[in-house]
Amino acid sequence: MKSFTAVVERCPDTGLYVGYVPGFTGAHSQGASLDELKRNLEEVVGMLLEEGEPSLHGEFVGTQMIQVG
Repeated sequence: MKSFTAVVERCPDTGLYVGYVPGFTGAHSQGASLDELKRNLEEVVGMLLEEGEPSLHGEFVGTQMIQVG
């Protein structure tokens, strides 16, 4: 079993959750709920892994809060 970190955002226009795996080309999806998004991402990543091991171009490190002004 492999684990990947997905970044999740909510689109203000559609209300959909959008997720992607940083550095993993093609590993992105959307869903109406967080559960749906997770299932969709698992399916996409599973299909991509059938093509072979990914050559990740980045690694999720974390988030930072910044303040301006």
